[in-house]
Amino acid sequence: MKSIIAENAKRIIADKGLKQRAVAEKAGYSQQQFSAMMCNRRIVQDTDVMAIANALNVTPNELFGIGEDQEAKGA
Repeated sequence: MKSIIAENAKRIIADKGLKQRAVAEKAGYSQQQFSAMMCNRRIVQDTDVMAIANALNVTPNELFGIGEDQEAKGA
């Protein structure tokens, strides 16, 4: 099963022109740990969401695919 968090994180990384290795280090993970999360070999936990969001300078909602337009609608 694909992780929506991993998919959105990969999209954000690409959109911002970042390298996964740099994001992994900033989030406090080894490249192997981060890659395992991004490839769905490791389950993304709630603490991982916060670390990844902080490393990407986005909100956790963005990792879950909840945009401001959806929040305004109450979704």
